[in-house]
Parts: sequence; structure tokens; C-alpha cells
Amino acid sequence: MEEFITTYKSQIIWILSVIGMVILLHFITKFLYRWLLKKERERFPGEKPTSINLVRVILNALWIVLGAISIGFVFVDKEDNDAMVANFKLALYLGLLSVITIVIAATINMWFLGTIRKKIRLHEDPTSYKFFRYLVVIVIYFTGTLFGLLAFPSLRGVAQTALGGAGILALVAGIASQEALSNLIGGIFIISFKPFKIGDIIKVTDTMVGTVTDITLRHTVIRNFENKMIVIPNAIINKEKLINYDLREHKCCEHVEMGISYDSDVQVAKTIMSEVCENHRLSIDNRTQAEIMDGVPMIRTAMTKINDSTLTIRAWTWCRNFQDSFDLRCDVNETIKEKFDAAGIDLAYPTRTVILSDSELKIKDRNVSVAKDEK
Repeated sequence: MEEFITTYKSQIIWILSVIGMVILLHFITKFLYRWLLKKERERFPGEKPTSINLVRVILNALWIVLGAISIGFVFVDKEDNDAMVANFKLALYLGLLSVITIVIAATINMWFLGTIRKKIRLHEDPTSYKFFRYLVVIVIYFTGTLFGLLAFPSLRGVAQTALGGAGILALVAGIASQEALSNLIGGIFIISFKPFKIGDIIKVTDTMVGTVTDITLRHTVIRNFENKMIVIPNAIINKEKLINYDLREHKCCEHVEMGISYDSDVQVAKTIMSEVCENHRLSIDNRTQAEIMDGVPMIRTAMTKINDSTLTIRAWTWCRNFQDSFDLRCDVNETIKEKFDAAGIDLAYPTRTVILSDSELKIKDRNVSVAKDEK
């Protein structure tokens, strides 16, 4: 045993030194992790430390890999030392590159999150920051990946071409589908021309109405009034004709319509609808001072359609915003129905008048007589 230790003394010391260094680096990483975790919780309370956890895992794995390569120097011939050194440098480069990329992306992401929260707190529009947050983080990870490819000779040409400037667009266009690029371009158009922003109430179709909650690189998210999330690809929503209820002017005119029967009194129906809408708490007076002086009514009412079995009466009433107009319509429909019943005004229902000629009446009477005889 003493002879073995004497013979391989230098190798044993090297191995023990490497193991000790790995353990030391492990403890340093643990101390650094706790310090960063404390700082992040102080600066960004409520955020999950996902990036810090990932960095800790990568560093611990890197120390083990570098330690294993260092120990490997003891067991290889001198002519293989160059290959071991190359592997050591490659592992160190990739490990540090991963850590640096994650740290930069996490820092930028946290900055965007803090800015978004500040914008929301000050009641400012955070749409651009939410969109570019995704874009910048993806660019950082994409650039880190390209620098990682530079470490491999067989992939170095691809990485250099992509990092050349215009090659980035060519590479993305080559590997991405047309739909993905359309969604990305659609998102950029939405952010640039601002047909809507986060927090706006929009209507894409009759079944897609709600509040915009997020705009990503791929899609726009709408929360409808049933609290369901509607995910619409940017390429689709960029082509649709949509209604933005919060673009500049928030006031909106609500059309309250009722279909009454032909026998009902139109003037009484118009008076009831006008009074109910005018007295509702969410109704606002949209008349100018000149219109008030001229005696223009606050609520305009008119018979807009004569249908097969109904007369359509409409009342135009103004509200502060779309949400108020929706609530008003639900309230006044019920109240108008109650007042119609009290005033004897019937809500219309389908009716049909059948006119028979004399010959058809004779045939009908003959059939009735035959039926009686058979009985």
C-alpha cells in the first residue's frame, strides 16, 4: 500500500485537489444562489426564482463535468492531453455561455415585468412592453444558441452566417413555417398601428367579444364575459374587421329594441321605452346645449321596421362605456316588459292568416259531412 501511494503520490494529490475544488465550487455556488435568491425576492416579490434555480443546476453540473475531465488527465497518455484540454475548454465555454445567456435573459425579463407593473399602476398602456418582452428574450436565447454553435467546427459556418446580419432573417425564414411568420408579423403590426391595446374591449365576431389581456408573438388573448380565455392567432385577428369599444371615445350608443304586435299602441310603447331608458342610472345625456334648448329628447325613439307580424320599436340611449351599455340593456328589457304588460301592449309572436276560396270551403264541408255519416 505504501509503495502504491509512493508511486502514484502526485496523481493522488491531483485527484484529491480536483475533488476538493469541486466541493468548494459547489459550496460557493450554493452561497451565491442563496444571496441572489434573497436579492430577487427583495426586488421582485412574488416572482418564482426559475432562472436562478436553472443557473444553480447548470453550475453544479458544470463543476462535476470539469472535475471529471480534470481527473481524466491522470488516466490518459500525454499525446491525448490536447484532446482533454479541448474538451475542458469546450465544457467551460458552453457552461459559462449558458449561465450568461440565462442571466441576461432573466434580467431583461425582470426589467420588463417591473416596467409593466409600473405602467399598470400608473394607468398607462403596457401593451408594447408586454409584446417586446417576448421578442427580446427570444432574441437573447437565439443569439446565445448561435454562439454555442460556434464551438462546434461542423456547425460554425451556419452560426457565422446567421450572425452575419441578414443571415438571421434567412435562417428564421428557412426553419419557420409561413403561419408562424404571419403571426409574428401580425403581432408587430398590432403593436405598431395599435388598433387595440391590452385592457380594451373588442369584438371580433359575435362569439368573440371581450377584454384584451395579452398580446404575444403568436397570438392575442381575449377574456370574454363568461371569464373564458379566447386565443386568436395574430395573423387572423390582423385580417378581421373588429370593433374596439375603447378606442379614443368610450361612450357608446345602445339600441334597445322591442317587437310589438300590430294591435298595440305605438305611441304608448315609445313613451314607455323612452321613460325607462332615461330614468336608468347608467344612461347619460349626450345632447349638446343647443339640442337641449331646442327640446330634443334625451332618448330618441322610433318605429324602425314593419315586419310580417311585428312592429319594431327602437330606443337610442347613451352610456359611458360598453360595459354600462350591456348592463343597461339587460335591466331595461325586463322593466319595459313589465310596463308593457301593465299598459296592455303585447310583445309580438308569429301569426299567419289562411284565406280559403269558395271551392276549397265546399270541399272542406263535404269532408266534414262524410266524416259525420261514417260515425
